[in-house]
Amino acid sequence: VAFPGKVTGPARIVTSMTQLRLVQEGDILVTTSTTPDYVPVLKKVKAIVTEEGGVLSHASVISRELHIPCIIGTKVATKVLKDGDVVEVDAEKGIVKILNK
Repeated sequence: VAFPGKVTGPARIVTSMTQLRLVQEGDILVTTSTTPDYVPVLKKVKAIVTEEGGVLSHASVISRELHIPCIIGTKVATKVLKDGDVVEVDAEKGIVKILNK
């Protein structure tokens, strides 16, 4: 967990920079990792879930700055979650739960 919180919303899987344009207000961003190029999109999302990263990773730092719940280092998030799945991100416990496929 990089920043705590509990939110629900549609998962938006982003595996390339070209997919950033698909992210909508209120989405849960699910990605391998983030970079400074993601910042405009990060201001729209309810939560961030990454496969890579540690406490000093970009996603971790920006989630604390923007107060966005964030779970880092899942290793498999973009493979397990599907675009549009309704998920609950519990960044208090470090759990992402699929509510509706």
